[in-house]
Amino acid sequence: MNPSPTEARMDTILESRELQIERKHFFIEYRENERGRFLRITEEAHGRRNTVIIPSTGLEEFERALDEVLSAAPSQD
Repeated sequence: MNPSPTEARMDTILESRELQIERKHFFIEYRENERGRFLRITEEAHGRRNTVIIPSTGLEEFERALDEVLSAAPSQD
């Protein structure tokens, strides 16, 4: 039996975490669909949502860039 067009577009959440920082709520999800795997980061604040999607093929590069930016940033101690 073939999935309906709606089911075919559905993402499968492989792993997820939620966290709240100040007044913002973050959802970090590793997902999969028919096009591949990806990281989806959603920020919800004041009733609005913003989402960034990073394909799995770019996760190592994204992690390296994030580490570089954070290591160069002044400490917030």
